[in-house]
Amino acid sequence: MAEAIGSEMSSGSSMSDKSAKIFVAGHRGLVGSAIVRKLQQLGFTNLVLRTHAELDLTRQADVESFFAKEKPVYVILAAAKVGGIHANNTYPADFIGVNLQIQTNVIHSAYEHGVKKLLFLGSSCIYPKFAPQPIPESALLTAPLEPTNEWYAIAKIAGIKTCQAYRIQHGWDAISGMPTNLYGPNDNFHPENSHVLPALMRRFHEAKVYGAEEVVVWGTGSPLREFLHVDDLADACVFLMDRYSGLEHVNIGSGQEVTIKELAELVKEVVGFEGKLGWDCTKPDGTPRKLMDSSKLASLGWTPKVSLRDGLRQTYDWYLENVCAANK
Repeated sequence: MAEAIGSEMSSGSSMSDKSAKIFVAGHRGLVGSAIVRKLQQLGFTNLVLRTHAELDLTRQADVESFFAKEKPVYVILAAAKVGGIHANNTYPADFIGVNLQIQTNVIHSAYEHGVKKLLFLGSSCIYPKFAPQPIPESALLTAPLEPTNEWYAIAKIAGIKTCQAYRIQHGWDAISGMPTNLYGPNDNFHPENSHVLPALMRRFHEAKVYGAEEVVVWGTGSPLREFLHVDDLADACVFLMDRYSGLEHVNIGSGQEVTIKELAELVKEVVGFEGKLGWDCTKPDGTPRKLMDSSKLASLGWTPKVSLRDGLRQTYDWYLENVCAANK
């Protein structure tokens, strides 16, 4: 058991068998769909996928039955209830309760039914509101959380600790990865509750379509943010499943910072909006800087491959083909 607890790197390749049964929980979301694409690209042929209608992960008995029947070898847990500040404030019981149920059910059933390895995915919101920048893994639980999403964050922290507890008590290979801000195909482009990057993309696109002269963005544009293309995250997830077996969670970031102003100008260019970009400096900027320290992942041998410009182009193509085409 001591080896399982302390080892940073697994001995050799864990996922060499391309026919091994892999359960990707949450395969229709931004993250899960990218992981499925990556596994298929790599030649994995035995993916087990269930929609929410087919398997409600909050129902313990149903999850137990699923694992007893399917007996996957590997599990990647990308299923979660997610939302913005407004949703977290309005439905705190859902954000803590549903996520705790999903995690507890899947992790326990995976262990009970002989899963070889599990990867739990969280979020950078697990870290304190005033964490040091860049944020190292060691910043976890060192200070108070951001109040606006603490319900979701506490559930995700519990997921990390659950994986650690099963490793310590049972010597079971459960690991956790914490991604930075993500974007890419299957992102949420909803006009009211999407994140900054897809929101900007939608606004510039609609301004171009309707011939608007100017797009005005909240704040000064000075805050620094980090973005990772979801295909890079999927690549990192497979890398960690294959190569990492440590107790501590691992940050998954691009290591590249961009100001909101630079991001807006880049999205404007990719979309092809030729009007003006304005700033409403009476509106709040939010946290001045948010960057994850991903040096641990880099030291293991993984680096991102998709540049922000290329990633934005690909995401805009997907938006045109899927969101815009669906709305016609």
